[in-house]
Amino acid sequence: MSKPTLTAVFIAFLLTSSGAKPNGKNKKPKQVVPAIECVMRAGKISHPEFIVKCPANCRETKEKVYGTGVFASISSICNAAIHSGVITNSGGKVIVMKMAGQAVYKGSFANGVRSLSLPNWRESFSVSEGKPKKGVIYPSTLAFVSSRPSTVKTGDSKDLPFSTMSPVTEALEPETTTTAAPPTTTHVTTPITTAPPTTTSAKPRVSVHKIPEAGVHRPETATAMRRQPQVSSTSAFSRVQPQPERKQHTAQSNPSPEPEDHKPPSETTHTRESSIGSNPFESGFSAQRQGLTPRVPELMPQGDPNCKVDIAFLMDGSWSIGKRRFKIQKDFLVEVSQVINVGVAGPMMGIIQYGDDPATEFSLKSFSSSKDLKPAINKIVQKGGPSHVGKALSYINKHFFSDANGNRGGAPNVAVVLVDGWPTDKVEEASRLARESGINIFFVTIEGPDENEKQNVVETNFVDKAVCRTNGFFSFPIMSWFALRKAVQPLVKRVCDTDRLVCSKTCLNANDIAFVIDGSSSVGTGNFRTVLQFVANVTQEFEISDTDTRVGIVQYTYEQRLEFAFGQHNNKADLLNAIKRINYWSGGTSTGAAITFAADQLFSKSKPNKRKIMIVITDGRSYDDVRAPALAVHRKGVIAYSIGIAWAAQDELEYIATDPDKEHSFFVDEFDNLYKYVSKIIHNICNEFNSQPRN
Repeated sequence: MSKPTLTAVFIAFLLTSSGAKPNGKNKKPKQVVPAIECVMRAGKISHPEFIVKCPANCRETKEKVYGTGVFASISSICNAAIHSGVITNSGGKVIVMKMAGQAVYKGSFANGVRSLSLPNWRESFSVSEGKPKKGVIYPSTLAFVSSRPSTVKTGDSKDLPFSTMSPVTEALEPETTTTAAPPTTTHVTTPITTAPPTTTSAKPRVSVHKIPEAGVHRPETATAMRRQPQVSSTSAFSRVQPQPERKQHTAQSNPSPEPEDHKPPSETTHTRESSIGSNPFESGFSAQRQGLTPRVPELMPQGDPNCKVDIAFLMDGSWSIGKRRFKIQKDFLVEVSQVINVGVAGPMMGIIQYGDDPATEFSLKSFSSSKDLKPAINKIVQKGGPSHVGKALSYINKHFFSDANGNRGGAPNVAVVLVDGWPTDKVEEASRLARESGINIFFVTIEGPDENEKQNVVETNFVDKAVCRTNGFFSFPIMSWFALRKAVQPLVKRVCDTDRLVCSKTCLNANDIAFVIDGSSSVGTGNFRTVLQFVANVTQEFEISDTDTRVGIVQYTYEQRLEFAFGQHNNKADLLNAIKRINYWSGGTSTGAAITFAADQLFSKSKPNKRKIMIVITDGRSYDDVRAPALAVHRKGVIAYSIGIAWAAQDELEYIATDPDKEHSFFVDEFDNLYKYVSKIIHNICNEFNSQPRN
């Protein structure tokens, strides 16, 4: 090759080399990953797909997560990622992909995070490992959904607290602001002037949403306001009075109410849910990819967080009630539904109608707002038949309060039974089983039997046999159907008083607890009395009765002695006195034989609906094998706790415990320190119960 040619090649090389990376412009841009807080929910971020970085220790914040695998958009992104195993509690990068809403979100426990079940929600998301896909550049700055509530202040009404943004979210502004075409809905982020409806007025209307007062329907458009007659707005019960006021019930839907009563609830019940799930623009995640302007998603009512309960109303559909009183009953339920403020963060409500056979009118997951409940209740048609309340209570216990029907697990279960007169079947056994399942039963009896009619009652004192407690809190005797409306406010107040809903505290009732106590010579009389005091302190925390928690005690040395069996002492005072009267035995230590003895003498007689709990207390190594007896009781469904004191063998304590990793095993250095473990035992029993999903 000639010299000029070599020179030309060299010059070309230099030009190529110098132009390959001019100022680094051809260098692949580095992905900037925005950091978020543990409280950040996916629904607050408007991008359809994005990457974020979660901080450490989000699991400790206990931010709510709804669903498994696919999560509702109100879930914490970081805790959803921990639940899915995408990141650990030390934090990390997460890719979030939005998707359409689901009909139901099933809760579960994984990686230290308990996710909750939830009825339908407008938008979902999934999480994956934070490794950007090839060729995909995620937004480096996050754009957020408007934090303003979807209401407008008018008069004395207050804005609904639909949205509470974290401090970080409030500080960040969206990159761009887009304006969507006015949606045909009364829930809007800002007031929007719509095209005039087909009326005689040519003026545009402003769509405004106000907070309804208890039991009041407010028209949402000027057209509806003009159609609706001016009536007293203090109660839904105005519709049971003479006919002129019935127009209030029909003004916003069909001028003729009669055909509506015969439509199946499904015609209107799921219309709104279906449109949300099928329209990709409801969640605002696919519009950007199609070059369209997304519509701001409609904000759903959250409900009253101070009344987070799952409520089933059992309405009387028997022939004895008549059409007029059945209508009064529906009006009562309408008003309750408006006062109670239904929403996913508050109470959820379902209705069962009973007569000959009970049937679900709609489940807990059917409606997520009080507004949607009103027309559904008005469409309920009377079933007829006798008043089989006992059969209805069995039905809700077996079928209604389930994950599939929207039961949320962490919310107390409440059943409110409305009865015209008295039941035509027995309620005692069905009520007992329902209470032991954690259902708080309230009875609203209207025009109950008088002295001449009591001979016709199938089961005397049926209310006291059915309600959660016979202290008057769970009973509402109503003298007349026209006085039923007076029970609305007191009933709502009571069902929302979760501290007094004792039947839902099933970690403290519906148990059979066996204490297996070491009475060997190494314990000594003084220390044995300390152990008995510990047993009494633990027992004190439970609701004690034949239908609540029952306690039995076995003391052991080389031999075993049944101090008393389950159900032998059915109130707390008698039980505590019986514990104090136990005498110290003294002898050797055969813990394995004692566990087998407790299984035979106590748990073989345990009731099917009760949780079986065994608490073994020992101060030394056993002379016999504990592994095989412990494994045998575990297989029978007994939850075993072991408490070792002083010279107890750690390996034996772990064999006895059902799951040492869940703190079923405790080691106490001295007898005098036993009192410190009372609250830990109770806490673990309740935590374990609350983490178990209901079937």
